[in-house]
Amino acid sequence: MNKLRNPFGPTRTNLAPLYQSGDRPTAAENMDRLPVEPTTGHPLAPREQPGYYPGYRTLAQQAYWDEATRTVVLDRVNHVPPLRFFSEAEVRVMQAVVDRILPQDDRIPTKRIPILNTIDKRLAEDIQDGYRFEGMPKDQEVFRLGIQGIEAIAQKLYQRSFAALTVLEQDRVLETLHDGNPPAGEEYWKQMSVIHFWQLLVQDCIEGYYAHPYAWDEIGFGGPAYPRGYMRLERGDPEPWEQGEQRYAWAPPPGALSGRFAPLGVEAGGKTPTPGQEGTH
Repeated sequence: MNKLRNPFGPTRTNLAPLYQSGDRPTAAENMDRLPVEPTTGHPLAPREQPGYYPGYRTLAQQAYWDEATRTVVLDRVNHVPPLRFFSEAEVRVMQAVVDRILPQDDRIPTKRIPILNTIDKRLAEDIQDGYRFEGMPKDQEVFRLGIQGIEAIAQKLYQRSFAALTVLEQDRVLETLHDGNPPAGEEYWKQMSVIHFWQLLVQDCIEGYYAHPYAWDEIGFGGPAYPRGYMRLERGDPEPWEQGEQRYAWAPPPGALSGRFAPLGVEAGGKTPTPGQEGTH
């Protein structure tokens, strides 16, 4: 496979997300990103810790971890990887994409998980699964092609960059990838499977999010149990150091497609896609 030229320019090293003039969401658009109270429709204010376990802190258990585990986990909180792989223009697109695949608008800014930085680190250091779908380029090239394909769809449908679109417009662009039917960017999708790109993109977002202790707090995960181990192995009972659920009512933002479910689309040939990167290599 020939090395893919990066048409978006040189990579960047600082951490702040970039927006061009007109790309940053307005106050009204930010309100459209928030989950709502279902009976009133009023937006729910961002929280330091969303989820059903208020006050729970996985890091409160760090004294029970071995030194190696504690070092790895604390590094995820204290050191955000610098952006080295994506260019400035690619960061604008990718940050907007990540913000729609796994929105964090219910979190206050200082408690948001740096998903994009985690993906960038994996690509910059060429960390691969060791296998990939037959016919798919290496992951670095997949992301370069995918970003260009997303921009082509945004321009085709709305004549603007993906980062400048509204929440609903961004969701509709990404929906075409989920459905395996992008309306533009054929020159990019003919070099790789759009469905396999979508799976890889979503997988990377999920892994970057749920590897972080802030996400563990959100779902009530007790964190590493080594060397202490688990005590309660039946009936799903929480461990003594865990916390019971305190549920509250919420609904997805009304100006987004995040409340809908649809099966993953199929591409030409009609084969049902396989989750993850497993398959014929």
